[in-house]
Amino acid sequence: MIEAMIQGETSSEVLAELAQRKLKNKKEELKRALNGLMGEHQRLMLATQLRHIDFLDQEIGKLDEEMKARMLPFEEDLELLDTIPGVGRRTAEQVLAEIGTNMKQFPSAAHLCSWAGLAPGNNESAGKRKSGRTRKGNQKLRSALVEAARAAARTKNTYLSSQYHRIAARRGANRAAVAVAHSILMIAYHILSRRQPYLELGPTYYEERKRDTVIKQSIKKLETLGFKVTVESVA
Repeated sequence: MIEAMIQGETSSEVLAELAQRKLKNKKEELKRALNGLMGEHQRLMLATQLRHIDFLDQEIGKLDEEMKARMLPFEEDLELLDTIPGVGRRTAEQVLAEIGTNMKQFPSAAHLCSWAGLAPGNNESAGKRKSGRTRKGNQKLRSALVEAARAAARTKNTYLSSQYHRIAARRGANRAAVAVAHSILMIAYHILSRRQPYLELGPTYYEERKRDTVIKQSIKKLETLGFKVTVESVA
């Protein structure tokens, strides 16, 4: 569509017919939006911007090929990390670039999370905990994992998605993303240590693990609403 505008096409109907993907369903809106005047100066600027975008795409392609070649020795590690929901190839590459493949350099998964800035801070006075802010750490790794956490939240029937939505309902989306990012890094640590792919626990794992607590809390909520509850197991 933009190429046609640069070539001098001015008909809004013709330009709207060149729409692709989701824009195909908005042709009427496109016709109204494209109904206007475009001079030589605007065409020149559009052509310049497109050439610059094409140049950047070529440079990104070259860097992608170089990165792919450099990551060949770590292909197995990348495939293992790629099994974690929300973690794609690019995120896996960034994780390996920041923490390496030898997990023995970290005393534990908790130490790794603290180093990455994904462990809650310790601000306690007179037996009262005041702040749960995370410590400063590796910002590049933290950002990549938080982005992966948001991607994991959009997956279906996964433990990480369930964890995100459970925490987000109580503490907000940002804290939920950091919590899931923490979980992803913990998982990555154990995957690289054990050389085993991710094992999906399922969306109800937390509830099943906390089954008795959930039952008691549910009974208490119903009783506060004036109901008398009798619990019987169907198993």
